[in-house]
Amino acid sequence: MRWSLILIGVLVLSAGCLGVGNGDDSQSRLDLTVQNDGPQPVSFQLTVTDADGITLVNESERLGGRVGQSYDFTVGTSGRHEVTVTGADWAGQVAWNADTCARYDATVRVTDESVEVAGECLEQQ
Repeated sequence: MRWSLILIGVLVLSAGCLGVGNGDDSQSRLDLTVQNDGPQPVSFQLTVTDADGITLVNESERLGGRVGQSYDFTVGTSGRHEVTVTGADWAGQVAWNADTCARYDATVRVTDESVEVAGECLEQQ
C-alpha cells in the first residue's frame, strides 16, 4: 500500500510538470525579469505584442541601480508573442510561440556596456 501511494504521488507530480490535466488550456504565461546591473537608475518601456501586432501590455517603468523586477503576463495560446524592453539608448527583445509554449521565461539584463537577453520555454503546450 505504501509503495502504491508513493507511485501515485510521483505520477501526479510528473503529470503536473508535463502540463497534463492542468485544466487551463486557454492561456499562456510569460515570466519576465528585467535586471538593472548598472549603478544608475534606468527608465524603460515594456511592451508585449501578439501575433497580429496587437499591444497587450504597454508600461513605463523605472528601476534603481543594481535592482531587478519580475513581471508575470497572461496571453493567449496561439501565435508568436514578443516582449520588448526599450530604454533611452538600448533595447532588448525576445519572442516565443504560444502554440507550443505554455510558460515562457525571459530575462533582460542591462549593464553600462550591454543588454543581454535570454529566454526559454519552461512548459510545452
